[in-house]
Amino acid sequence: MNARIASIYRHPVKGFTPERLTSAILKAGACFPCDRLYAVEDGPSGFDPAAPDHVSKMKFTVLAKIPAVAKARTAYDEASGVFNATAEGREAFAGDLRTDAGRTGFEAWLAGLLGDEVNGPLKVIEGPGAHRFMDSRSGYVSIINLASVRDLGQRIGMALDPLRFRANLYVEGWPAWAENDMTGQVLTVGGATAEVLKPIVRCAATHVDPTTAERDVELVKALFDTYGHMFCGIYLNVTEGGEVAEGDVVA
Repeated sequence: MNARIASIYRHPVKGFTPERLTSAILKAGACFPCDRLYAVEDGPSGFDPAAPDHVSKMKFTVLAKIPAVAKARTAYDEASGVFNATAEGREAFAGDLRTDAGRTGFEAWLAGLLGDEVNGPLKVIEGPGAHRFMDSRSGYVSIINLASVRDLGQRIGMALDPLRFRANLYVEGWPAWAENDMTGQVLTVGGATAEVLKPIVRCAATHVDPTTAERDVELVKALFDTYGHMFCGIYLNVTEGGEVAEGDVVA
């Protein structure tokens, strides 16, 4: 049962704009490249860069907590480290998040955008070494089956933007919800090989329209009421590295 990669995305700063790629190099045992490199603490999170460990997403400025995060449109230049952010009615921001000045500048810009919706103080933190601010402790690459998103949308009577689910790889060709039965299977993903770890349990981030920044539908409840589960997508562990590109086969 094969599928093809329809699109590829990374999220350089946790919670902010997905960035589309045409290809990426996956490495064994590693997170998706340039994904969740940074996160913005909403008040102290307890994260220790000297002993990095998983921290709940609710410690950060993420859609599950603050829908207005989607008002920001962001882009990261991997070569220069410069992060750009725009929002309607606000002056644009550009700064190097690898520097104190860049981080402080984005913290101030974001505080102005989010206002009373944050607990604060806001603080940009970077994942040391190979650490990334993933939602899962072990699922470092995520896949969404576009047929499942369409099926859910049809059941609840509204078209759903797949980017609500903030995955790395979006695929076409599998029957709706076939991915829920893939745990433990080994997939060839373009030039890489990966094991399916588990389905992804969804959260309130999916309730937010990524274009309007409005919380407009309770998708977690809709999933449970419709299917008896709260899954959409799967987590992978890359076992053999390789390149993946739009149009590649997932087998």
